[in-house]
Amino acid sequence: MNYKIIQNEEMLKEFINWLPKLQKNELFYVSLLARNKYSKEIKGDRASLKRFTSNKEMLLKKIKQLESEEGSYFQGDIKVPQEALALYIHPNPRDIERATKNSLIKFAQLITQKYNGYNPHQIVLSEIQKSSGKKYYIDFDFDKVDLDSTLEKIERFINLDALTILVTQGGFHILVELQKIEAKYEKNWYREIQNIEGCDVKGDNMIPIVGTTQGGFIPYFKKI
Repeated sequence: MNYKIIQNEEMLKEFINWLPKLQKNELFYVSLLARNKYSKEIKGDRASLKRFTSNKEMLLKKIKQLESEEGSYFQGDIKVPQEALALYIHPNPRDIERATKNSLIKFAQLITQKYNGYNPHQIVLSEIQKSSGKKYYIDFDFDKVDLDSTLEKIERFINLDALTILVTQGGFHILVELQKIEAKYEKNWYREIQNIEGCDVKGDNMIPIVGTTQGGFIPYFKKI
């Protein structure tokens, strides 16, 4: 039996289609995690099992490649159970050119010191994650509040057609598409939304991937 990452392939395909078009110097950054809040067998909040970059055309195939034999993912000597898994992506592309330059700077610093066990591959992936390309979305992560009442508050500060709602295992994400914000809201929308009750994390966040597993839950887009 294999791990099941893709729970609804049609939803996943719609999500991939929703992602922004990449520029020549951009890729998406994806991370498969095991999380303690979904399985107490996991030590710490999260364990990174696999991370990679992809364009839109290859993303579905690369996600399918994650579905290896169950028990093949480990945290230390602990076999990661299916229910611990969650797959995340930065919806904003990563700038590969900038990440390459930053990696070279990092390596230049490291080679002047005694080797301490670092993994060059992991260093490059970390620099890619930190190197945001063009920002299409600002993400607001809400927990332990009602979606409908939150939207009633938000619509005072921004036009609703600029929003994408992602329902997750523990709450919901509101993704603001920057190019769709009407001029009358441009000055204050960010400050007002981040102050709404339940807003936990905001900015260029990773989000669960629609149609894939998130601790036994399937994240999905909700129409407003």
